[in-house]
Amino acid sequence: MVSLHDIQQARALLDGIAVRTPLFEWTDAADQRKLFLKLENLQPIGAFKLRGAYNKVASLSDDERRRGVISYSSGNHAQGVAYAARALGVKAIIVMPSNAPKNKLEATAALGAEIVAVGPSSEERRLRAEQLAAEHGYAIVPPYNDEKIIAGQGTVGLEILEDLPNVETVLVPVGGGGLISGISAAIKLSNPKLGQPRVKVIGVEPELAADAQASLRAGRIVSFPAEQVSQTLADGLRTQSIGAINFEHIRAYVDDIVSVTEDEIREAMRALSANVKTLAEPSGAVAPAAFLFHADELPNTKINVAVISGGNIDPKLLAELRNR
Repeated sequence: MVSLHDIQQARALLDGIAVRTPLFEWTDAADQRKLFLKLENLQPIGAFKLRGAYNKVASLSDDERRRGVISYSSGNHAQGVAYAARALGVKAIIVMPSNAPKNKLEATAALGAEIVAVGPSSEERRLRAEQLAAEHGYAIVPPYNDEKIIAGQGTVGLEILEDLPNVETVLVPVGGGGLISGISAAIKLSNPKLGQPRVKVIGVEPELAADAQASLRAGRIVSFPAEQVSQTLADGLRTQSIGAINFEHIRAYVDDIVSVTEDEIREAMRALSANVKTLAEPSGAVAPAAFLFHADELPNTKINVAVISGGNIDPKLLAELRNR
């Protein structure tokens, strides 16, 4: 399990690399139920994934860095690893699904990574990466099931607490579970002031890929079929199951997980696209979607934060949303 010290160490390592992203008050001043957006879409790669990827690559030994790194991702983690590897002078190979958004494929290649294409299954890309690592001696940089990755993502939670000490509920998108593992650990391990209630951490998933919700309900890791999860618009959340390390953190620190429909994701994206600062890709819009459409399933709190995990939206999808 990741400690608060691990997350604090990651923050020191990320100083000057990851942006300390702002909180943006999205609701009106007169609204009783307030929502602040944590704008991770403003990171250099357009997503939070830089935090965990850099923390992991920077923690590797000199020998591991000389051999190069390999990872597997549908897009944003791919860019995070490529960015970190370039910054640290390390060769990077990324296994990506052939149906990954074109803009994410191109951005990863532009950062200097070598791309290996496979089918849409998250399990398929993991197995291919492990095979190549065994053949060539590459160090694996997992997208979520790793304590260094979790600690890096946890720095988001530290920033939320420091910038909004009276926050009551934090809504976090869930794919493989790295981001919610880190944020929930950071928030629940940070000592609240005497007499203050603990902050609630709620995960949000697409209904088509709600495996983390099913896992939390069942008390064991539940896997969804690739054919189903690949149908969600939220390409960054198309994981078939959460990681074992992530599940430990979710069971320990996460209060609940809710799911949103594809239409709700689209509506949230459309609302967010009205301001260039809050532009979100589908995965980044799920947390605001929960706030907009599932208030009855969320804690009855006044001060809320939703994490906009990424803003790397396909230009064609953005045009489609705005033209509807």
